[in-house]
This record gives sequence, structure tokens and C-alpha cells, in this order.
Amino acid sequence: MADCESCSRTFVNWHAARQHMNAVGHWACETCSYEFWTQEDAEDHMDDLGHRRPRFECEACDYAFDTSQEARRHMDALNHWRVNWCDSCERGFQNENNLRIHLNSNIHRGSNITCPFCKRCFTTATGVAHHLETGSCPNARAVDRDTILNAVRRRDPHHLITKKLLTYPSSTSSSIEATAALYNEYRGCYECYLCHKGFGSLSGLNQHVRSPVHKQNAYHCPGRACGREFKALAGLFNHLESETCGAVRFEAMQRNVGSFLSGRKMIRFT
Repeated sequence: MADCESCSRTFVNWHAARQHMNAVGHWACETCSYEFWTQEDAEDHMDDLGHRRPRFECEACDYAFDTSQEARRHMDALNHWRVNWCDSCERGFQNENNLRIHLNSNIHRGSNITCPFCKRCFTTATGVAHHLETGSCPNARAVDRDTILNAVRRRDPHHLITKKLLTYPSSTSSSIEATAALYNEYRGCYECYLCHKGFGSLSGLNQHVRSPVHKQNAYHCPGRACGREFKALAGLFNHLESETCGAVRFEAMQRNVGSFLSGRKMIRFT
């Protein structure tokens, strides 16, 4: 169906409506009351006076824009994406993944996952895993990525999430200590002997070498069709919580993380 631009008549298709408007001079300006005998005259009028109606509408309000880029900027700024809409917050998101992250945030879920050592509360399994792997727990200073990996390996005999490696770390990341001997006078920085990246301070270099950046991948996604690998448990948890590969539901991750980290059960996701 197609409508005439000037009168109330409706036609079976655009071709029929066009014939009618050409015959009776019903070509109209999009924004003012002027009418024209031909489409070309109407187009020229709108171009000359800037009377074209904005064609790109906001999904959530009555605003319209001349370009799709302007409409996207408006919807981004005001969260006016209607397709991925949060009813309780009355805001929208550009894509489904952004909406899912919002729904899984502490705004909707709170902070109900606790560290098994200091009882600090976190919103996600990723948060508590990162807290422990980086040695940030005040009640478990000896716990880091390597000690957690060793504990996870003992409870994952079928390698559901751990890789089958010939060797595993024998010392913890916290035992690694970069010294002033690594200062490169020519470059004027402390240099990592593995990747040769420079740092302005010795503490910055130590933070770098103790991070998982030079570690081998020790974990893998349990999804059969995924195969992604990770250096740290927090990275694996973050991947699973995103539900990008569908291996585990977000709720299952949060439900099992307590027993997962406390060592009471074998590794499983149900």
C-alpha cells in the first residue's frame, strides 16, 4: 500500500500513487504546505530551502536526524536503544551483549559472591577470582594464580577446564623479583628480558613480570565448539559469564563459584 503525499487517497503500490500525484499535482513538500506538479519540482524545493524531513528516527523518542550517525550518537548518549531495553531502569543498549552485561551487573544482581578468606563481596565470579589471583586478599597473601592453578588441577582430573600440559609452574608469581640490573641505560628504562618492553620504574617492571602476560595458557573453555584458552582463571570466568559461546549459563557460574574456590567439590558446571 502507498499513500498520496497531499490527499487522503491510498493506492495498491507506489507506482499507482506516483501516477496519481503526477496527474493531479499532489507532490508535497515534506515539511511545509507547498504542493507541486512534479516530483522533481518538489525535490528541488526541499533541497533549496532545506525542507527535507529528517529520515533517521530515534528508537525511543520523537527526535529524528538527517544521518544515521547523528541518530546513533543521540541514542548512545541517552540510552535510547529500544530493541535491547531494560524496563526497570528505562534505558536501552546498543546490542544484546551490552544489555546482558547490564542485567548481570550489581545494579540488578547486587554483590552476593564472597571471597572464602576475607568475606569481601563481589558481583561476579570473575571479580572474586581476580581478587585472589592477584594476591589482593589480606587474609590469603600466599594465594595467587599459581597456587589457584595447582588447586584447580587437583580437582579437575578429567581436564574439564585445565589444559594437559607437560609441565606446570613450580614457583609462584610472587617469588619473581626483577632487580636494578635490568635497567637499560641506553633506553633509560627498566627492560623486561622476555619481551623487552620498557618501564619507568622497577616496581612497574615487577608488576609486569608477575602478571600472566608471559605465562602459558593453562585453562580452556569447556565448550566443545569453543576452544578458547586463557592464562588466568579470572579470564576463563569472564568468558563463561559473557555466555558468548553458550558453554555455561551465567547463573550456573555464580551458583557454583563458592564451592569452586573453597575446594569442597570437583570441577563441574551445572
